[in-house]
Amino acid sequence: MSNVTHLWAIALGTFIGLLPIINPLAAAPTSLAITEGDSAERRREQARKGCFYMVGILVSFLIGGTFIMNFFGISIPGLHIAGGIMMTGIGLGMLTPQKSAAKPDDEEREAARKKVDISFSPLAMPMLSGPGSIAVTLGFTSLATSWIDYIAIIAGIISVALLTYVVLRLSGRIVGLIGPVGLNAMTKIMGSLIMCIGVQFVVNGVLGIATDPELLRDIKNALAAH
Repeated sequence: MSNVTHLWAIALGTFIGLLPIINPLAAAPTSLAITEGDSAERRREQARKGCFYMVGILVSFLIGGTFIMNFFGISIPGLHIAGGIMMTGIGLGMLTPQKSAAKPDDEEREAARKKVDISFSPLAMPMLSGPGSIAVTLGFTSLATSWIDYIAIIAGIISVALLTYVVLRLSGRIVGLIGPVGLNAMTKIMGSLIMCIGVQFVVNGVLGIATDPELLRDIKNALAAH
């Protein structure tokens, strides 16, 4: 029973950790803008493929995370600190959006409108599986101690993808129902959640370094030498 509870906790933690980063509510109006003129069936197809690609990208980084970290010599605490700083910056940007960023966004949307297929780029990457969600996914490798833990994390990723697909499929109704003010409020709420998660990642990373047995042993030896 405890093992099942552990797996549920990992899957739920993955869902809660990724949802504010991916933020399908914020992606909904952009998705509508870059698929302007497409039929409803075409939009559903693009949303479905985009979510499928998102799962593929995040699962690839999850499975290859250990190799990537070992290749570049990245420690788990270092990954937590770097990911936390990145997430904090993303959250801060969502809380205090810069008007100067409007022009590049408009250019990107205009380029996206001209593309025949926007499901992989820019929908799956970077809108849904950008640097923030990839960093969080890499951080989940520290939670996995066996192959079944990886399955639980993948289940959490798929759950977020399913919810994202539902939101994108209903994006027209959601945007019309919530309106610009509601979307702005939801973005700020998600931003605050992302900042809290980012700060906690940094705290966990610092604690991981401070409680590292090798570091404590070196400090003890240094103090004994004096």
